Formats: sequence, structure tokens, C-alpha cells
Amino acid sequence: MRPHFLLVLLFFALICVSSQAQFRVEVSGVGLTQLPISVVPFRGQDASGQKIADIIQADLERSGQFRAIQISLGVPDETTHPDLNILRQANSDAVVFGSVTLLADGRFDVRFRLWDVVKGQDLGGQSFAVPQGQLRLAAHRIADMVYEKLTGDKGVFSTRITYVTKSALRYQLWVADADGENAQSALSSPEPIISPSWSPDGQQIAYVSFESRKPVVYVHNVSLGKRRLVANFKGSNSAPAWSPDGKTLAMTLSLNGGSQLFLLSPSGGEPRRLIQSGSIDTEPVFSPDGQSIYFVSDRGGSPQIYKTSITGQGVERVTFTGNYNISPSISPDGRWMAYISKVGSAFKLHLMDMATTTIRSLSDTSADESPKFAPNSKLLIYATQHNGHEALLTSTLDGKVKAKLNGQNGDIREPDWSSFLEQ
Repeated sequence: MRPHFLLVLLFFALICVSSQAQFRVEVSGVGLTQLPISVVPFRGQDASGQKIADIIQADLERSGQFRAIQISLGVPDETTHPDLNILRQANSDAVVFGSVTLLADGRFDVRFRLWDVVKGQDLGGQSFAVPQGQLRLAAHRIADMVYEKLTGDKGVFSTRITYVTKSALRYQLWVADADGENAQSALSSPEPIISPSWSPDGQQIAYVSFESRKPVVYVHNVSLGKRRLVANFKGSNSAPAWSPDGKTLAMTLSLNGGSQLFLLSPSGGEPRRLIQSGSIDTEPVFSPDGQSIYFVSDRGGSPQIYKTSITGQGVERVTFTGNYNISPSISPDGRWMAYISKVGSAFKLHLMDMATTTIRSLSDTSADESPKFAPNSKLLIYATQHNGHEALLTSTLDGKVKAKLNGQNGDIREPDWSSFLEQ
């Protein structure tokens, strides 16, 4: 386990992983209510090099809101009126189908149509003209539209995740699709990289690097592939977290001795100390409205989660169950707090209802860490050990449906989930 509370362990706890790690999505569990849906192979998808329908179906299943119904309808396209009787007999409540066509300019025209089988209604569709390299993104965008049309909530399938791997003597920071595929290396270093944190606009990642033989904070521009040094003060610089407006970074600095919370601009400059404390304060995260900061402190004798105002006035303890609670993550809608609690010798993912303070354990694994919410607040991503290997999992908030994004040749750690991206 590698909480920031025990920063010294970070040197040793990153496990080797293939730098070319690819992922296989495995969905397990059954939610209480899942909408049965059929996603029919898109006409022409085989020639495009991407199984558009398979990507859409996997996205919808991973959300925990849908159950795939396999059915043969021939090879329809977006203009086809589906045989609703066949679909109803198969107990399918909705159907998605479409086409992929190569255009003269080398791009692909991707079209889809969604039908409500129960009501017999055409719910509409859309078309995208994209280069071959963006076919997966087009499939994710279709899944987003289907998800939103059928659930009323915004889909997160076209967002991105970031995570860290170690291969041989090199550490890499990766950016991938929300399903773990299409991973691109954003940064490679011979020294550890930890604590990646997406900016609210999804364009930058703050992270900690040990290349100066101590923890320092950089901000990396994903599209430009450039970075800037933000915090290299005396002692340790760690655990960066963005404010919701992207104008402030909270982080843990030890420039005055001990680990304390500070605020500073993402461009650098002089930090402002948040709280005057003789305790270890670390792992800050902002509330969605930007007016509060949650953090981990040992001021009560053991690591617990606390809350303070953005001005540092007033400190309120948040966790009381258990004697070791770390790694808080607040859902974008402000309703939930995910965190890691030590139960016996196990570190397990927990979820707190912020209104009622009701707590539930979400995992059956014993080495969970780094929980982060999807931008629609409906899913969590976290790292854990699964069958003896490090893995990334997503989980519904009831813990009933999980998807493993499993590295083929090694271990992956420290995920973060981007915000919604501009299309």
C-alpha cells in the first residue's frame, strides 16, 4: 500500500509493468436494475479496423446500467427499420445499429441509430466524419449519446484516464481512453512518477517526479507534450490537486518542516500555507464548489480525513469509523466521498454518503488505493491487487458491477479520471 501519508514507501512500491501495456475489459457482477440492450454490428465496420459495435457494447456494460442482449438482425444500417417483434421476443428494450463508410478523403463516415423497442420509437442518431485514428473515439461518443438518451445522465466513455507504470528502470505516465485502450505515453523518466492529477479542462496533468532525487511537482500539457516546474521548494513537494476553476493547486510541502498543506498557482510562485498545524497534513482535494478542502491528517493520533475551508479557517473531522482512513475523493456532484480504509491488515475501498454519513464497503480485494470518480459521479476507478497482480478496476457506486482494466504483462497504478472533454 502506498498512501502519501507514508511517502518514503513510494520509492519501493511501484511494481514492474510492460511499457506497452494493453488492456482487456472484463465486466463482472449484476446491478439491481440493468436495461437490456442490443448493439448490432455496424455495416462496414470490419473494413474500418475497429469493431465499433463491440466498443459501444463494452462501454455500456461497464457502466453497470446495461445488459447486452445478443441477437441477429442481419446487417442493418442507420436507415433500417428494425424488426421490433424479434427484439421484444428476445427481451431487448433498446437497439443500436449503424454503418461505417470510407470517404473519398480517407476519413470514415460513422452513423448510428437508436430505437426504443418497448415504445417502438426511433430515438434518433448522428453521424461523424473522422480519420481512422479517431474511430474508437467516435464509438465512445456514440456510447455517450446512447447512455444519456436512455438514462438521463451524461456519459463518460469519451473521457480519458491517466495512470503510472514502471518497466525495467523507467517510469511512464500514460493517457488512455476511459476503457483503458489506446494508451499513449505522456512522459517517461528513470525516476518515479506519482500522483497524477487532471486539470479541470482535461488538458494538463499535475504530477510528482523524483528526478531531482526528491519529490517535486510538475504540470504537463498533454496536447503539447511540454511541462513546467511548479514546486521545487526545500524538502518534499507532493500530492498536487486542482481547484475546480483550475486557478489553484493544493499540495503538501515540507519547506517549513513537517508535511503541511499549501496553495499556489499552477504557474508557480510563492505558496500560501493553508493551516497552521504541527501534524502531518496531506492528500488535499477540493470540494466541487471550491470552497472546502478535504485532507488526511494524523492530528487525532491516526490517519483520518478532515475538512477545512479554502481560507483554512476551522477544521472538521469527517471519518470516525476505523483508525486508518486515507485518500479522499469527492464526487463531482458533491454527494459522495470515496476513500481507503484499513480493515484489519487489508486496505479497502469505501464510499460515504455525504448527506447521511452512511458508509459502505465497495470491494472484496485487500490492497485498494487511489480512488477517483468519473466526471458524471456514477463510477469509480481505483488501483488494487487482483489475482496477485496490480490492476485498475472501475466500480459502480453500489459495488455490484466492476470492470477490470488489466495490464497484459504487468502492473499499473495511481489512476485519475479526466473531466468531460470538449467535442
